[in-house]
Amino acid sequence: MALDANQAPPPAPPPPLAPAPVPAPPNGFVLRAALSNWGLWTALLTPGVLTLAIRVPEIAGDDYEAAYSAVISTGIVVGMLGNPLWGRLSDRTRTRFGRRRPWIAGGALAGVAGTVAVAYAPTLWLLVPAWVLVQAGFNAALAATMAIIPERIPAADQGRASGAFGAAVTGGFLTGSAIAALTQDATVMFLLPCALVAVLTGAFVLGLRDPAVHEPPKPFSLKEFASTFAFDPRRHPQFAWVWLTKFCFIFGVAAPSTYMVYFVAARLDLTAADAAALVGLVFVVNFSVQTAVTLGTGWLSDRLGRRRPFAAAAAILAAAGLLLMAFADGLPQILAGQAFLTLAGGLFAAMDGVLVFQTLPDPDAPAKDLGVANLANGLPGAILPPVATALLALGDTEYTLLFVLCAAAALAALPALARVTSVR
Repeated sequence: MALDANQAPPPAPPPPLAPAPVPAPPNGFVLRAALSNWGLWTALLTPGVLTLAIRVPEIAGDDYEAAYSAVISTGIVVGMLGNPLWGRLSDRTRTRFGRRRPWIAGGALAGVAGTVAVAYAPTLWLLVPAWVLVQAGFNAALAATMAIIPERIPAADQGRASGAFGAAVTGGFLTGSAIAALTQDATVMFLLPCALVAVLTGAFVLGLRDPAVHEPPKPFSLKEFASTFAFDPRRHPQFAWVWLTKFCFIFGVAAPSTYMVYFVAARLDLTAADAAALVGLVFVVNFSVQTAVTLGTGWLSDRLGRRRPFAAAAAILAAAGLLLMAFADGLPQILAGQAFLTLAGGLFAAMDGVLVFQTLPDPDAPAKDLGVANLANGLPGAILPPVATALLALGDTEYTLLFVLCAAAALAALPALARVTSVR
């Protein structure tokens, strides 16, 4: 209907409100959070990469490869699915201690209890549920901690925060590798990381200012529960392309960490224990360098305001390293491949978090979507063991085909990353 000449036009709709600026965090906050994550990742990764590879043969005997794949797959599935669920529940938590702190503390305690059980389990029937508890507990603590970063760190500084958290992951590998290099006692390898969790995560939880949220959460429904593990890529395409980038890269680099002990044993004709000691020494050097690369890349990306070029370089370097290892016929070639993978891992670890932080579908409730993003970290680890087992059954006893497949996956991250246009 046309307006009357004397009728005032309807008022224009108000402009959308700008998101509230994120205040600067307290001094040392990122350091304390990263140290807590370092302890958690050390406790989670040391068994996953090294000590379970020793513990499982002690229990399973000669048929240890199939048993190892089953244990690893079960734990990864639990951790992968639990991460978004714990994140969603922490978003909804309302206590006077805040919504993140109870999950960090409770998850850490559960993970430590599970680790102690794994160290002393006499059979696979007890080891598997204990490892499930480890994955569930530590992933709950990690999910809640990760959600604090976009809530407390301004976007311009998220590269450094992402780098610090990425360095916590590589630092976890480094610490676990150092422990494996210093002792052949599997029980000590399990329990020392638990001491780190008790000290570092305990200190972070006690000093964390986690304001209570008083707004009641929406009623929980079956539909909302199902949405915990998914998102709509049509509504949030940038987050979807970041997710696919992560999945391809993580699948590519998963084999050298998960199967490094068995790969080295096969290529160099060593026992699993001797190979674990050698791998521990190699990982100490590699992850020392990778941690430094991660911290430096996070800082540099904030200075340049660029994220994607670093992630693209990581994919290319990872593919090169995987191909070198696939066709290596001695220790020098294996070390060269590891050098490429070290640089690739450092670059991507720095950019992993910040790419997700800056494409989150719902910044006001980040833990759930951070958990969904973490599926891209966990899903490759769940897919990899059955793929490796199938290739071993075909005669790929030296993991050549597996590493070539992983190189192709790392390169597949490049076209997905090119579609992430909202991040420079």
